[in-house]
Order: sequence, then C-alpha cells, then structure tokens
Amino acid sequence: MHFFYELKEEQMEIYEKESVHYPPHIHKSMECIYVTSGTLELGVGRTLCHMETGDFGIVFPNVIHHYQVFSREESRALYFLAPPSFAGFYLEQLQTCQPKNPVLPAALVHPDIPYALERLRELADLGEGQQQEALGKAFTQIILARAFPCLTLQKRGEQPGQDIVYDMVAYMAEHYTEEEMSLTRMAQDLGYSPFALSRVFSHTFHTNFNRYLNELRLNQALSLMQDADASVTDLAMNAGFTSMRTFNRVFQERFHMPPREYRKRMTGKADTAEK
Repeated sequence: MHFFYELKEEQMEIYEKESVHYPPHIHKSMECIYVTSGTLELGVGRTLCHMETGDFGIVFPNVIHHYQVFSREESRALYFLAPPSFAGFYLEQLQTCQPKNPVLPAALVHPDIPYALERLRELADLGEGQQQEALGKAFTQIILARAFPCLTLQKRGEQPGQDIVYDMVAYMAEHYTEEEMSLTRMAQDLGYSPFALSRVFSHTFHTNFNRYLNELRLNQALSLMQDADASVTDLAMNAGFTSMRTFNRVFQERFHMPPREYRKRMTGKADTAEK
C-alpha cells in the first residue's frame, strides 16, 4: 500500500482498513470512501461530514480533506483512489466542481456503487495490465454515473486563506520524511512567517506543527508495516522519524500498545529485529 501522496499518476489503489484519525492532506487522485462498519467523520475543506455504515463519500482531486473517528467501536471503510484520467466523461466536473455535500447516506447509495468497488478490489489483486486498467476505468465511471446525480455540484471557488493552507499541506506532503523538516524551514521555503503558519496549524488544523508532522510520519509507518520483511526500526526511519523514542511515544498515544505488539497482531509475525 502506497502512502496517498506517492500515488502514481495512472495507478489506482483500493483497500479496506480500519479507519483512524488522518490529518489534513491532499493528492491529485479522486478518493471514494465506503463505510463498511462503524462511523467516520470526513472533513472536506472546512466541512465535517458524519458517515454511518453503508454511507458513501467522494473527495475530488486537489481538495484538502481529513478523517476523524470519535466512536470507541471499530470503524472500517473501503478506500478507493483513482487518477482523474479514469473519470472519462466526468473529468471536467471533477476538475472544476466540488460537491456541496460529499457524502451520500446509505439509502441513496445505488447498489452498483458497492458492487463496482468490490470488482475494483478484485482487479487490484490481479496486478497491473491493459485489461485491468480498462476495467478499472469502466468501474470508476459506473461509480461516478451513479453518484453524480445524487450530488449537488458547485463551481470551485477560492476561500480566504485557502492559498496558505494548500501550500502548507502540499509542502508537508512532499517533505515530511526529511530529517531536516522544520517549521522554520517551511516558512522560509514558502515565503510565510513562522507565526502565520503556526496560526493555521492551531486554528485550521487544531494541532501544532510537530503533532501534524508526527501524524504524517506515523501513517506512513503504518502503511510500511504491510512489508513483513522490514524491521520496525527501519520502517520508522523510512517514515521520517529521527528517533525510536519519538516513534514509540507517538504510536503508544494512538494505539495504546507498542508498535511491535501491534504489528504482531496485524501480521501474525514477530518483528525481524526480535528474531
């Protein structure tokens, strides 16, 4: 599983996983979310939408979004990311519009949508190929054909302060694994004052720079855990953490267990460093 920002231009990606808090981020792909159990909060721009089991959400390309989970019960969802080229007839709308409300309640979700998502997941298991790509585009357009009539689309418009938010999210996405990443460096590179960036973290993201950075790195480390051959130390370093102490602390705060125990439960294998 690739981290969202590293999705290749013409590659689709789909997987079902436990939903967790995910900080504001952005990518060039369209993203669909289908809640399979529990509840989920989908934040798009400054709008926070509640999602129940069976609800379907869609995030258009290059739109800042995030996830939150408030329930103590496990929440799972099917996440589908596709490059804009998969949209076919709907490409222009994806690029120039945005839904007034990006979530369809279960009662409005056409059966073709979960059916197409399941077929896309089967295709992903088969690997890449011309036939898989053609079918991927076809099922993507079926999803859009069933979802768009139920969405109220409006032209995209810039909101006050949106440029700095976009610049920050995009910059963090590109540099979060770098050891020398800092608020001061980002301010210098983007041409904003550190104070202005700190205000965005506080008032828009409701966090601070270090916590946001650690969230990005932690989510990357979680995706790297799919590789059973890499040690926990290696995946933490590859995600950008500069010390295992910080990684263990951040991991413990979210999952209330050490990363090696979590990985053993997830994969059924002990960390290679322990062997």
